[in-house]
Amino acid sequence: MSAMEHGVVRPITAVAWTSNTSTCPVNFTLISITEDGAAANFTRSFAMKSGYYLCYSKNLTAGMVVSDIQLISDKESIPHGYGYIAEHLESKASVWKKKRVCVRVVPVGSVDTAVLDIKVTAKSKMMLQHYTYVGDVHGYVLWCRKGHFSTPTPQAKPRSVSLDIHRLSSEQPAALLPLRPSNPPQLVPHNKMSQRRHSLHMKDNSDKPADSQGITALDGVPFSLHPKFDIQANSTALELNSQLNNIRFKSFQDIENEYNYTFAMEESAAKRTRPSVPTEGAQTAQ
Repeated sequence: MSAMEHGVVRPITAVAWTSNTSTCPVNFTLISITEDGAAANFTRSFAMKSGYYLCYSKNLTAGMVVSDIQLISDKESIPHGYGYIAEHLESKASVWKKKRVCVRVVPVGSVDTAVLDIKVTAKSKMMLQHYTYVGDVHGYVLWCRKGHFSTPTPQAKPRSVSLDIHRLSSEQPAALLPLRPSNPPQLVPHNKMSQRRHSLHMKDNSDKPADSQGITALDGVPFSLHPKFDIQANSTALELNSQLNNIRFKSFQDIENEYNYTFAMEESAAKRTRPSVPTEGAQTAQ
């Protein structure tokens, strides 16, 4: 019994042309004989001894399936979503361009039905049950069967449990290193030396390189204010500071009372009637 009769059906994932078994890609099945017993060699002319064959694959590694297959002439535009099948031919071989086989390839999870099988018959009155007629090309008839397909259930990769346990038991634990603080506290000096300068002095005495300590070009440089901006030493700054402290903050009502302006004069000027100026026509009439 066939796989379709058992109910385990894998969809076709790719279709291609090939010159012979040597040029046929890996995981592809070459259709060398038609269903009525003839050689399925698509030759371009009777003078040519070599031709090409159809081949298909059911490898689901790429996660794509062929949902439809069509045969179009060279005068027809390829349908949207379709593409011409690949050609794995010898260097001097070529495919007949009058009619082209095109397929629609979609992700396996986006469809429930796909092309399950492809068969070729000689151009005769032979009919294939459960198969759909695709078209005739170069003396042969192309058929396909569509339907629901089944994907193989992924299996877990077997592991050797005893080997893993033996590996764990054979491994020796690493020797424990003594604990050491990553950022030990630093003693603050009692003199007037800045803490950053003291930190630089302590880091220079350590065994670690300077780059790992985060030392910058400003470390160790003493910081002090310019006498001009020293409030305690500058009398002008003290006087300015006293003036700033005597500033009286005004409320919103104080500002309204001080700067209130009614614009009464402007309003009265705007309400005055403007004198009418006689036009040139009126003067002529007089």
